[in-house]
Amino acid sequence: MPQPSLWLAGLALVWGVLYFGLRAYRIIKARFRAEQRRAEQLAELHLATIEALARAIDAKDGTAENHIRRVQLYATAVARELGMSDAETQAVRTAALLHDIGKLAVPEHILSKPGPLTAEEFQKVQAHPQVGADIIAAVPFPYPVAPLIQNHHERWDGRGYPRGLRGEDIPLGARVLFLVDYFDALTSNRPYHEAMTFEAAVALIEQEAGKALDPRAVAAFVRVLPQVRSEVEEKERRSGPVDATTAQATRSDRGKSSVFNDIAIAHGEIYALYQIAQTMGTSLGVSDTMALIASKLTSLVPFSACTLFLYDENTNLLTCRFATGTDFELMQQLTLKGGQGITGWVARNRRPLVNARPSGDLEAAGSSLPTTLQSALVCPLLLGDKVIGTLAVYHTTASFYGDDHRRLLDRVCEQAAAVIHNSIVFEQTHEASLTDPLTNLPNTRFMVNHLGRELSRAERGNAEVSLLVMDLNDFKDINDTFGHHVGDRALREVAQVLRGAIRPYDVCVRYAGDEFIVVLAGCGWDEAEYKRLELQEAVESLVFEAKPGVRMPLSISAGAAVFPHDGNTYEVLMAKADRRMYRNKVMHKREAQARSATPPQSAPHNRAVS
Repeated sequence: MPQPSLWLAGLALVWGVLYFGLRAYRIIKARFRAEQRRAEQLAELHLATIEALARAIDAKDGTAENHIRRVQLYATAVARELGMSDAETQAVRTAALLHDIGKLAVPEHILSKPGPLTAEEFQKVQAHPQVGADIIAAVPFPYPVAPLIQNHHERWDGRGYPRGLRGEDIPLGARVLFLVDYFDALTSNRPYHEAMTFEAAVALIEQEAGKALDPRAVAAFVRVLPQVRSEVEEKERRSGPVDATTAQATRSDRGKSSVFNDIAIAHGEIYALYQIAQTMGTSLGVSDTMALIASKLTSLVPFSACTLFLYDENTNLLTCRFATGTDFELMQQLTLKGGQGITGWVARNRRPLVNARPSGDLEAAGSSLPTTLQSALVCPLLLGDKVIGTLAVYHTTASFYGDDHRRLLDRVCEQAAAVIHNSIVFEQTHEASLTDPLTNLPNTRFMVNHLGRELSRAERGNAEVSLLVMDLNDFKDINDTFGHHVGDRALREVAQVLRGAIRPYDVCVRYAGDEFIVVLAGCGWDEAEYKRLELQEAVESLVFEAKPGVRMPLSISAGAAVFPHDGNTYEVLMAKADRRMYRNKVMHKREAQARSATPPQSAPHNRAVS
């Protein structure tokens, strides 16, 4: 029988052990909870960091605003509906945020290309799942994220990429990501397609169940879509979309512009400048080039009107060669002297003007017509040390433009100057190829194209077209007597008379040697015959000095042919008009011979006299 004192001592010892054990347990438990809270806070911090990175990537693509937010909500809901564990669901949620991180390795112009991709471009796009998985592989997530990113473009039927996995071989989370990513792409505006309605997109993914998409995942998505759709719309109402276009209008207000808007704007600028550079390589004419530039420029620098003035250093004049937008009719009529108006000032000083008065150019040109344009941003076009002209944008709002707009238009002008200069050279070369260098009349090549268009138009409209073939009489005698330089001058003066005697929309062509052709649109036989006689009289009234003090008469023989009565083709009309011209020439010679056989009563009128 133990002693009471020993029993009490043992009891005290037991209680002491229990007390200190319980206390230690509570301390350890509290520390564990604290560590758990710290781990949760760290996980939340990591997730917030990941989300910030993902949103920055999302903002880079202005065409898919809030894409990852929606994909995350859709994917999380489908994962839960499929009964995935908490860890698996969290892996899907994280992978949804980061599934497009690999697009950092894809050039921006490919991601935003509106047309179909080339095989080489598509190869670059196909690399982004593997690139994304490689980036994430080094991050120690407590759940598998990299495999979901790597396989989120694999298809149920095995026709996906990068590995061509099929069916259940594809991780379930990756199948979920592919489904919701595909659905969101269908219901969003992209450069390569317009957004589908939700109903049409649902019908399409149901058709793809068992083909591109996991049928079980499709069924789960359709079940949860109504609820998740409401949640998505509510979140977007609260947070607002990342919209580069809206942000552009308020970018000067730094208090209201988020960092994600700034990212979207920066990448939008890069892509817009790339598009403009691409555009300028697709056209050769000045007007066509400027029309394409203006269509792309508005996404960088908003405007109500846009103009291009080209500078001629020989005349010191700036002439508007292109105008579009508000009051473009006023602008396209302007010609300014160097230094005059805001355009002339920019060209002379080679410096941009921001928020200048557009009416300054109208006043400098002597126009009193009013304009609704209130602010102008004008930048010089410089090619080396040479001024090509100016590029200007205008707005109906006063003081609309800022330093960012000036910077961007300067960048565009740097690219545009050389292209516009090349366009000017091209137009001059093209015009020279269609112009006779001696008379400055259109040449045979131009006439063939022009007559072809006129005959087609007349055939469609059941109208008539007349063709006059003319030949300068006694041209060989002029060359033989006075030299070819005098013969060339005779041709130039006859060309000037013929050009001045026809309507503005008719065409006079130097055909070959001493032959000319006139194309008269909408003229029948009577009008053609009247015009033939009128042109002959105009040439005969020309006073031509072969050399100082020596005058001699000039005359032409002419024949007409009328479409469709004399023929339906250029060749037939030319042949008939040519035959009639030679009959007229024979008649001229007979008349000249008859005059020479008659005894002169005074100095001969048809001979050179001194």
